[in-house]
Amino acid sequence: MRSVLITGTSTGIGQATAVVLASRGWRVFATMRNLAKRGLLEQALKEAGVQNGVEVEGLDVTSVASIEAAAASILSRAGSRLDAVVHNAGVAAAGAFEDVPESELRRVMETNFFGVLGLTRVLLPTFRAQGRGRIVLVSSEAAFIGQPTNSIYCASKWALEGWAEGIAYELEPFGIEVVLIEPGPYRTEIWESTPRIQPPGSPYHAWVQHVFRAGDAHAASIARDPKEVALVIAGALEARRPRFRYPVGPFARLNHFLRGKIPSRLLRKATKLYLGLPRAQP
Repeated sequence: MRSVLITGTSTGIGQATAVVLASRGWRVFATMRNLAKRGLLEQALKEAGVQNGVEVEGLDVTSVASIEAAAASILSRAGSRLDAVVHNAGVAAAGAFEDVPESELRRVMETNFFGVLGLTRVLLPTFRAQGRGRIVLVSSEAAFIGQPTNSIYCASKWALEGWAEGIAYELEPFGIEVVLIEPGPYRTEIWESTPRIQPPGSPYHAWVQHVFRAGDAHAASIARDPKEVALVIAGALEARRPRFRYPVGPFARLNHFLRGKIPSRLLRKATKLYLGLPRAQP
């Protein structure tokens, strides 16, 4: 039985991926920061008719101690072997950069970027010893096209992509593959749980409110079922020779196609027109 560790499985893409992989015969180690939310995953498994194959483990990717303890527990149960890891846990902080507190900026980077590095570092000795392993990183179309009021999230995904590009060279000689999944808008809980920072006295206040309304309308009209992303992840894990990048969804594929073909200034202009952003300065 193939085995995989997935982070951030209480909701959204992580939850859908755990259900899909378990239904396809994988042994899934489903991790989440707050084990009180495990009922959401268990309910999804029940509704999908998945009876076995998923083991839940607590894991906070921002804590070195939690990473080490969870990895040791999982590897012990898996016989010191693991086929893959899916780095899915992610957070965001919405608002004009000048208004977003330092603590929020660091929380996003610690979860979306440094947490990935920390867990990967702990798992690499196992992957190297067995001469194979697959590291799947849930990135975003935001890694390549900036989004207003979402700059720190975009930065975290840009950082993830750059790191993946570099580490792929280092790991290839050991039979370890790196895969990037780049979804567009999908119906997940990340935006509902994201703090929306808009201090009343901020010079950006009215502009930010407009962006939030436009962004909500955009997501409501086009956001898709996260199971689509889960199926792409499963395909990447099961492919004999996976691609390095998988844009997922119409918007992500369009951005992937346009990347490098249209100047950034024109892309920003198109985004402002699409969202109806005010022409006046904030």
